[in-house]
Amino acid sequence: MEASRSVSQVPPSKTAPHAGGMLMLFVLILATLLSIVVFVLGIVCLASLSGVLGTLLLIAGIVGMVAFPICFAGLKVLAPNQAYVFTLFGRYYGTLSQPGFYFVHPFCTANAPAVMNGEPTGPVQKKNPITGLESTVSTGKPKKISLKTRTLDNRTQKVNDAMGNPIVIGTVVIWRVADPTAAVFAVENFEEYLSSQCDSTIRNIARLYPYDTMESDTDEKTLRGSSSEVSEIMQQELASRVKDAGIVIEDVRITTLAYSDEIAAAMLQRQQATAIIAARQKIVEGAVGMVKMAIDQLGEEEVVVLDEERKAAMVSNLLVVLCGSKDAQPIVNSGSIY
Repeated sequence: MEASRSVSQVPPSKTAPHAGGMLMLFVLILATLLSIVVFVLGIVCLASLSGVLGTLLLIAGIVGMVAFPICFAGLKVLAPNQAYVFTLFGRYYGTLSQPGFYFVHPFCTANAPAVMNGEPTGPVQKKNPITGLESTVSTGKPKKISLKTRTLDNRTQKVNDAMGNPIVIGTVVIWRVADPTAAVFAVENFEEYLSSQCDSTIRNIARLYPYDTMESDTDEKTLRGSSSEVSEIMQQELASRVKDAGIVIEDVRITTLAYSDEIAAAMLQRQQATAIIAARQKIVEGAVGMVKMAIDQLGEEEVVVLDEERKAAMVSNLLVVLCGSKDAQPIVNSGSIY
């Protein structure tokens, strides 16, 4: 709801009125030089007792020498995958996102978040290490919005899965700014906004699925066994959250997934026990089949005739040999079996 209220106040994106930067550069240089010439002519006319004309030329020269250098502030250079978002006296003026050399209104202000990539872009307070005095200095950072594809390495966080087990999970988000106007005006800082929404999305999605299931024949989705599907769900959820801020989520991938330290040892023992039970089950199934096959073949080929008691003894001996964890020691019976 908060994001919807902020987006409702975002003006629709439009291209800022502009002119060719190279042409305006030559025009401003010529106009500045002409203003200097007019100023000099005004002084000459005043010296030659032509008061009215000299005064006019002098005033025109002074105005030109002040105004035309100010217009140089309207020259802007954009590299590929960068954008300017301008305001003019507090109102949205327009956006430039195509690379080139432009001239815009000299009093336009380029807008960007207060902090970009963890570094301040505007004036900051710095202390002189020698005098200990603080002064306001500019960092010189251009207020351009990067449209490049970027990576957010979200820190690992501890969450509870669907079974309540604490797990550690971390993700990498591939994202880019698609609408620089919304990115600037919809939220205070779109990078911090994306990071916080990523944390919330991971926590909400991870608690819907178990870390793993001990049953091998189940189709239930798990964080470990269905990481690709869970990542796609995270991508869809995160994309819907940050869409109004002009951000496009291209991919989300789980990079870290493990049980939390306090239960990691216990869960490892549980997995080992499950693996041992499954292996024993396979061994017993195979041993029973081999014993049945041996008895059936002995009876069909009449190699030896055994009564039920001797069959039971043979079954017991074969199962001990086949299911034992150690090699059996053979004993040769040199007497009668009866």
